[in-house]
Amino acid sequence: MELRHLRYFLAVADEGGFTRAAARLHVSQPGISAQIARLERELGAVLFDRSARAVRLTEAGELVRRHARQVLAAERGLRAAVDELNALVRGSLVVGMIMACTVEPFFAALAAFHRAHPGVALRLVEDDSDRLAARVREGTIDLALIGAAHRAPEDLAAREVVNEPLAVAVPPEHP
Repeated sequence: MELRHLRYFLAVADEGGFTRAAARLHVSQPGISAQIARLERELGAVLFDRSARAVRLTEAGELVRRHARQVLAAERGLRAAVDELNALVRGSLVVGMIMACTVEPFFAALAAFHRAHPGVALRLVEDDSDRLAARVREGTIDLALIGAAHRAPEDLAAREVVNEPLAVAVPPEHP
């Protein structure tokens, strides 16, 4: 028996059908059906009454549901305990940056963060400063490196991380 079988089983039980469970899990409906059939063979019991439009749990299915929830909760607890022991952080961090960003310390900081927290998936998003600030406000990105010509947006917490001089390049004969 695999944990995946229990996840699929609970999805079918919660959704009341194989098609809705497959959509929720982003897998094919025949794949879900095959895994449930394998679980039923392994347990030697029919878990779902498939005679009606919506599937219903059999008595054995009700028993499996109760234990499956406990098993999956224990698995999550086990992972969390080991992660805590290893001081591992999991999740994702979406970082916005201005287009054509060349701020080397920014990339060095991202690389150091990734080495320190390999369980966090980093995703970079490029856009202009105004749109990045708007996306931070909306919560679609977690933080952004933006250009702030005069000062940062007042409604966002901001800290200057680099102050680079800019120069204008013109031909020698330009007035």
